[in-house]
Amino acid sequence: MKDDRDIWFPSKTYGWGWGPPRKWQGWAVLAIFVLAIAGIAMRFPPNARPLEFFALLVLACAVLTLVCWWKGEPPRWRWGNRKP
Repeated sequence: MKDDRDIWFPSKTYGWGWGPPRKWQGWAVLAIFVLAIAGIAMRFPPNARPLEFFALLVLACAVLTLVCWWKGEPPRWRWGNRKP
């Protein structure tokens, strides 16, 4: 189990995945992701170069998912704050 101090991305209360970042490092990763998407869209406009745009978009999303998996709570389906 990960130490709470090491978790950048907490799990969502409902559903599968991660919620908003808990630490400044998580916010920095999210800001870099948004800037990367903007840079990809400017360098490879989706209407002019759709293959490159979507390939790099998938790559950026994969990198964000890997960082969330590495520095976030373990993902699993959650149904709220139910008692086990």
